[in-house]
Amino acid sequence: MARRNKQEGGVGETIRTLAYAIGIALVIRTLAFEPFSVPSESMLPTLLVGDYFFISKWPYGYSRYSLPFGPPLFEGRVLPRQPARGDVIVFQRGGDDGADYVKRLIGLPGDRLQMRGGTLWINDVEVKKELVETATLSSAEQEVARGSRVYRETLSNGATYLTLDRAVTPQDSTQTYVVPDGFYFMMGDNRDNSHDSRFSDFGMIFFEGLEGRAGLIFFSVDGSARVWEIWKWPSAIRWNRLLSFNRL
Repeated sequence: MARRNKQEGGVGETIRTLAYAIGIALVIRTLAFEPFSVPSESMLPTLLVGDYFFISKWPYGYSRYSLPFGPPLFEGRVLPRQPARGDVIVFQRGGDDGADYVKRLIGLPGDRLQMRGGTLWINDVEVKKELVETATLSSAEQEVARGSRVYRETLSNGATYLTLDRAVTPQDSTQTYVVPDGFYFMMGDNRDNSHDSRFSDFGMIFFEGLEGRAGLIFFSVDGSARVWEIWKWPSAIRWNRLLSFNRL
């Protein structure tokens, strides 16, 4: 009897420990940090396919999309704070689209935006844009930028970042977009290969849909090794990208 009670007590303690660990993980994921991976090329050269990064959840406050699976438990945001122009943000579009997206915030509520011949204009002011020498980029950035022109854009608030220009596309010259109150205009840094707010079927992103600000890259692989090919991992890891990007 004593042995059975001891065994049952051990099982119960294990279950409680697991429950505590899961609860703590959910709290951290909801209120502090959440990991994401980069599945597409829309944010090249800032984020590469195979990058794994954290987002910080507190900068904009919390909405239903801060919770796992985004249950409609409440509307709006708790402790809301406005994002800054140039932030790289993970968000959801709402509705039936439950996917997570990562783009750069370019337009704030009330802004007027337009692309003119591949150059971004905000409120009728041309955004500073300088051609970057490929040789100054990291080896990984040089690889993804092959065949493209690389520019450094600097926004009015000092936020600066690299963009890719691969070809002349319809999105290089657009209509004028006016950002409504409570919405944000998102664009990918890979300007010719990003489905973003320049497209009518993507649209602008409502405040409630913002999940968090992208930050620290904690892991990155180049896709040359499968999960089970352990012996290839050292050469597949992009070592110079670990612990990079914006530090949280």
